[in-house]
Amino acid sequence: MFSLVRENIRIAVNSIKSQLLRTILTVLIIAIGITALVGILSAIAALENTISGDFSSMGANTFNIRRNEFTMQRHGGGQRQKQNPIITYAEAKEFTEKYQYPYTKISLVFTGTNSAEVKYDNKKTDPDVPVLGANENFIQNSGLKIKNGREINYFDVENNNNVCVIGSDLESFLFENTNPLNKTISIRGNKFRVIGTLESKTTGLGSKEDYRVIIPIKKARSIFTNADINYGLSIREDKKELLENAQDEAVFTFRNIRKLTPIEDNNFAIENSTDLINRVASITQYLYMAAWIISIVTIFGSSIALMNIMLVSVTERTREIGVRKALGAKRSTIAVQFFIETIIVGQIGGILGIILGLLIGWGVSATAGFQFTTPWLAMFSAFAITFVVAIISGSFPAIKASKLDPIQSLHYE
Repeated sequence: MFSLVRENIRIAVNSIKSQLLRTILTVLIIAIGITALVGILSAIAALENTISGDFSSMGANTFNIRRNEFTMQRHGGGQRQKQNPIITYAEAKEFTEKYQYPYTKISLVFTGTNSAEVKYDNKKTDPDVPVLGANENFIQNSGLKIKNGREINYFDVENNNNVCVIGSDLESFLFENTNPLNKTISIRGNKFRVIGTLESKTTGLGSKEDYRVIIPIKKARSIFTNADINYGLSIREDKKELLENAQDEAVFTFRNIRKLTPIEDNNFAIENSTDLINRVASITQYLYMAAWIISIVTIFGSSIALMNIMLVSVTERTREIGVRKALGAKRSTIAVQFFIETIIVGQIGGILGIILGLLIGWGVSATAGFQFTTPWLAMFSAFAITFVVAIISGSFPAIKASKLDPIQSLHYE
């Protein structure tokens, strides 16, 4: 039994070697479908990991009060996202004074500009640096970490100190190999002493988080005086078991500040990292569905191509089949031989497709700055799919080969 299987494998391998060009083309056809599957799924997984990791870095015990809900949906076709009123400084300040839930710390922040020009000595950036005004709790509540120096503290905020914390990319650009601590930078004619630098937090989504400057909020308000500035509130609850109650209390407090009646809906959004991660997951599931549909269509085309090539192989080897049958080979032996040949070709194509797919996924992740992870599900699925494709594609040619009449086969030209 084993010797027969071994002989069939040897014949299949020899047949593959004898038709090398055809085998290479068949392998490439299969590899294209598997590459599409693994490459797209790995790229989507890297995107999801990056976004989820960025949101989860806020901390499991942190929630935000925002003007509008986070959304990645399109609002075309006449449907637009509801625009809530901006959160004013007066409302934010009143919230920090009235909200006294135990073990909580509130951060207050606003974006003064996204187009500041920052100078140090004879170096200056392009006018594309974000400048944030924040209180003493912003860095911790946002999941940021200090690499060197210290954070902005309560006294910096209350005394309007001209101090700042800068992102890692801005540090590299302005200071290169120089220690930036206690150096003075200039923003819109105002001098700020660098008291800290942040660890890198690159998201790969066009974010400039590593290129920003954080200054005390009161000082920022004296520089950036736009009337429509929207403020953000972030609340960290040190006791995880109190988080839900803390969130409910925050909603109640802000509703009172907004003077909403009991029958009115919230005209603000409250979100935590878990909500955002779940929302991202619900969005990326559609991307996964699209990826599977595209890949399955491609693989279906590959299976048809593989079947056609195997049918051609059966036709070309009619005399060989006749000789084997005349020497006593059974129908099942002939069928198994072509099955083995198809499976070998399919698995070679699958392995090549997985390798190419991983390289594409890794390349996309590296280029975009995503957090690449090995897509084990996609890889196992690819192995299973290539095996199933090989069986389906090889069934008809194998059955056709096993049913050939040996006498007619021997006379085939």
